[in-house]
Amino acid sequence: MAQNIESQAGVVATPEIIDPDPTKAEDYEVGLKSLNQWQLAWRKFRKHRLALIGLGIITVLILVAIIGPVLMPFSFTDIPTPDQIVQMGRSPFCAVYDAAARNCTSFALVHPMGETGGLQRDVLLLVVNGARTSLLIGFSSMAIGVFIGTIVGAIAGFVGGIVDNALMRLVDIMLSLPILFVILVASKFLGNGTVSMVIVIFGLLSWMGVSRLVRSLFLSIREREFVEAATAVGVSDRRIIFRHILPNAFSPIVVAASLIIAANIISEAFVSFLGFGVDPTSPTWGNILSGGLQFIALGNWWWPLFPGLAIIITVLAVNFVGDGLRDAFDPRSRA
Repeated sequence: MAQNIESQAGVVATPEIIDPDPTKAEDYEVGLKSLNQWQLAWRKFRKHRLALIGLGIITVLILVAIIGPVLMPFSFTDIPTPDQIVQMGRSPFCAVYDAAARNCTSFALVHPMGETGGLQRDVLLLVVNGARTSLLIGFSSMAIGVFIGTIVGAIAGFVGGIVDNALMRLVDIMLSLPILFVILVASKFLGNGTVSMVIVIFGLLSWMGVSRLVRSLFLSIREREFVEAATAVGVSDRRIIFRHILPNAFSPIVVAASLIIAANIISEAFVSFLGFGVDPTSPTWGNILSGGLQFIALGNWWWPLFPGLAIIITVLAVNFVGDGLRDAFDPRSRA
């Protein structure tokens, strides 16, 4: 009846399709989730098992370095007596040593990594305290080197011309120097055995590779369309550098930074092993190895063993993470 009335009034009735189950309307929609660069990189990074293992090892080492010395049952200033050192000189687990019989009469697991003979310390306590100093030097010097290298490379790559040539010739001069010899001399005469000066020295001598990497990235990115569009609309150079170019060059910088950490930890251990690094009163893995070198002939093999293993494990973990980051940020790799 209502339809006839609407037809007589000149109104064409349109049949209405009613969905019997409105909740099923969502089934016709396809939900697409957009992932940014960091989410895609994390997805790729999780598939790299060695990188995940390395990340876990580094996390544990950082936690041990931060809270380990607080939880240790021994005091770093508690020096055993010479008689106790003689007793421990034949075995890392010897509690009572009979000098006349030349035999250990009692064993104990109080010191799981043994004790030292020169610094007269618990080796586990030394390794834990050395982790704090070595990791601090590695990460802090990396931060200084990456900061300087990024600034120099960004200016050279964006400005170009005479500025680029001058900065790159400075980089060539720095790379032509025997860096290891410079580190030894600078650590001896400028470092004074302090951790802060060693960090500054390593940071000031580890930026050249980053600067070249950043320069090449800026030379490539500044020619892209979005940079030319930003320049055309009058965006300032500072905003173009920090908001448009640098974020797109950040991922290779992260990979380079991870490799610098491993290189600086090895370099610090080498310099401290030669006696030119951090003062022995501030233990690092390098000067712990140096202190235990002369006691290997006396049978104290456990003293240099454990800090050496700590260096190897840390460097391998950092390199694994670096490989994982390189694969994660590589656009040619499969997600």
